Amino acid sequence: MRIVVAHNRYREAQPSGENIIVDSEIAQLTAAGVEVLPFIRSSDEIPSMSKAAKALLPISPIWAPRAQHDLSRLLTEHRPDVLHLHNPYPLLSPWVVRTAHRHGVPVVQTVHNYRQVCSSGIYFRDGVICQDCKGRALGVPAIKHRCYRDSAAQSALMATTLAVHRGTWRSVDRYIALTSAIADHLHDYGIPDERVVVKPNSVPDPGRPTPLGDGFLYLARLSPEKGVDLLLDAWRRHPVGALGTLRVAGDGELRPLVEAVAAERPDVVYLGQLDRAGVRAAVEASAVVIVASMWHDVLPTAIIEALASGRPVLGTALGGIPYLVGADAPHEPAGTGPAEVASAVAGGGGSPMPAGIALGEAGWVVAPEPAALAAALPVARAGAAGLALAARARYERMFHPDVVTKQLIDIYAGVARTPNRT
Repeated sequence: MRIVVAHNRYREAQPSGENIIVDSEIAQLTAAGVEVLPFIRSSDEIPSMSKAAKALLPISPIWAPRAQHDLSRLLTEHRPDVLHLHNPYPLLSPWVVRTAHRHGVPVVQTVHNYRQVCSSGIYFRDGVICQDCKGRALGVPAIKHRCYRDSAAQSALMATTLAVHRGTWRSVDRYIALTSAIADHLHDYGIPDERVVVKPNSVPDPGRPTPLGDGFLYLARLSPEKGVDLLLDAWRRHPVGALGTLRVAGDGELRPLVEAVAAERPDVVYLGQLDRAGVRAAVEASAVVIVASMWHDVLPTAIIEALASGRPVLGTALGGIPYLVGADAPHEPAGTGPAEVASAVAGGGGSPMPAGIALGEAGWVVAPEPAALAAALPVARAGAAGLALAARARYERMFHPDVVTKQLIDIYAGVARTPNRT
């Protein structure tokens, strides 16, 4: 099988989980015997572009002529079975879908955000969830509020791009929804059920889990939508040392806030931006990983990192988080639902789960509010050991590279053409 993987890489100065996932998928597919033809552009290329190329940048999200020319040549020469698209902005454009179809190549797209509808891609504005552009032919609110790169002009361009390419997106042969929440988003957008497959991302297997450490780990961008300020508010509602140590890893605009709280409280430690080895060490030093997102977070990689290491997760009940920790199942076998399991793991003596905390297979979810998260912290600390084995088992069953790569190959096989190669 021969697959073109198309992706516009985000700037290296802004760490991107999507870049990491694309690289990992290419490596996993290659190891599985799939011939991968990367069609990659990077936003880091923009500063070194010629003046003529930069002059075309404003229209590139709608139609990127150089990318279409290069893709046409690649498709003609190699006659692939499928084109797998990730991020098309700004140097590829959704027009690559039309170019692939013109060459008779079916298209699969992994949906990493909400940019079929939302110009910023995250349904979040001014500190709260926002879906003002949902259902509109043109995202005028995005222009008014400068949602894309804090620019009215660039927001107008992105809103226009989304309007122009509504038909393009609806022509994609198969969508990969990373979680059930993204599947719901696509269905709401008008994509038929038969063209949507739920397939999460994976992370490499770190091996047999080590014994649980102590305390909690937050591993994400230090930005409002990722909820580090929510977490710190909840943490400060407990006496110093009552919950063990809170380790915070990452970087972003709220770094000064994290550094200030770490200076104020000895039970908060700021680890900075970590490399792969540092992430693993931080996870192993902790008992629970916290994902405090304030937006409908699609698939926080930190959750899969946690499950792979046998660490349960405490998260907010938004986006794909309930799916990832197994807290979104509408029905449970008798005797194994949240109420029954809660008495076994919630924290000693069969005490019931406090109101507002939902227990999943591999963690807990709560409303994105300081009081709710504060109430859940001691519950998660007490129940971590009871969910450690289940966390690892969920990773092995749903998020292990072997499982996820097979799913991806099956998706390709379901749409692949059988070209007459010369």
